[in-house]
Amino acid sequence: MSDWFDQLPEAARSYLVGRKLDEVECIVADLAGVARGKAMPAAKFAKQAKFYLPNSIFLQTITGDWAAIEGEAFTEPDMILTPDYSTATAAPWTADFTLQVIHDITDQKGQPVPTAPRNVLRRIVQLYNDRGWKPIVAPEMEFFLVARNVDPAQPVEPPMGRSGRRAAARQAYSMSAIDEYGKVIDDIYDFAEAQGLEIDGILQEGGAGQVEMNLRHGDPVKLADEIFFFKRLIREAALRHDCYATFMAKPIEAEPGSAMHIHHSVVDMQTGANIFSNPDGSESPAFLHFIAGMQTHMPSVIALLAPYVNSYRRYVPDFAAPINLEWGRDNRTTGLRVPVSDPESRRVENRLAGMDCNPYLGIAASLACGYLGLIEGVDPRAEFTGDAYSSDEDIPRNVAEALDIFEAAPAIRAVLGEEFCTVYSAVKKLEYKEFLHVISPWEREHLLLNV
Repeated sequence: MSDWFDQLPEAARSYLVGRKLDEVECIVADLAGVARGKAMPAAKFAKQAKFYLPNSIFLQTITGDWAAIEGEAFTEPDMILTPDYSTATAAPWTADFTLQVIHDITDQKGQPVPTAPRNVLRRIVQLYNDRGWKPIVAPEMEFFLVARNVDPAQPVEPPMGRSGRRAAARQAYSMSAIDEYGKVIDDIYDFAEAQGLEIDGILQEGGAGQVEMNLRHGDPVKLADEIFFFKRLIREAALRHDCYATFMAKPIEAEPGSAMHIHHSVVDMQTGANIFSNPDGSESPAFLHFIAGMQTHMPSVIALLAPYVNSYRRYVPDFAAPINLEWGRDNRTTGLRVPVSDPESRRVENRLAGMDCNPYLGIAASLACGYLGLIEGVDPRAEFTGDAYSSDEDIPRNVAEALDIFEAAPAIRAVLGEEFCTVYSAVKKLEYKEFLHVISPWEREHLLLNV
């Protein structure tokens, strides 16, 4: 084991001090961001340099069906998975001592598989690098802790707190509200520490049992890896305390939804300077071009930022989620917010992405819009200074509309990769078709006897 053990991050090595590694989970993220892969004894893992999975994992819908690509036979050829040891991290909730390792994915000729979400994000980062730029992101994760729900026909409820009452809504930033489920938060911190993951802060959001967790800024691929890991560890922490953690965009009726706000800046790779700021500290033309790219191209990627029918239930006026592509300084009603900052940390916050999106694809899509703006060099609309909830809606409002715009966006498809876009559309269309077969309680209540 020593050969590959030496390549592990410090946190993973520290976790194994005085312990015998039992198992290694070889994992990748599918289109939904679900962990797919294989678990194997550590001794077997140490003897293998690569592993195999069929490419069909990127054709699977969230319900478990498989999409068909027109003109292509469904033969499920193997992809080659090679461990990225820099991602190795503990799985501290398991009964034995286990490591998780994210794997790079190539085809049998050694080329990156273009439909793999992590490869899509790497492709976008490389576009920036080719121009001498280094993109920086800082994600914010919102999620709900909810009572166990074993019957999908029943509405989701807030969890029971230590007071014996269910978690209350409209208690944003309340310390006593987050103390109601403090044991879950404690386990999140403990698991994150064991995994070497850094949390910038945790706070109570506006929904009942809704939590926001902020991550520090850094490399987009590394931060997407961390969100991928965090989703799993948060779910495991909740299960220890008889509740669920959900990243569904809108799990509870009449409550706000959960976003994955993404803060963006871009650094010159030679000088290390933030290209959004001039030498005198003022806003640069690149800063405005980046915003313009997001305003222009964001409608084309809503299909990635809001990937499910439930995602669009979050976009409700005056309900803590933007429905516009206005931009403003320190204005949380705009879809594109410029936070208060010094020139070195000047950034743009994309508030459109839902927490249900695949983190690799959500960050890739957002960066792609900004990149196109930098290349096109156009200026944004004038800054919005009032309540942007009163402005016109700028985004598609359902999956079908979002996919239509996505499929008719040549600039976005060129930067994300045509093969990926074709597969993504096929999977999402099949999911939507499956959804249309479902009759909801609302339809039975209001239509069964009234129409």
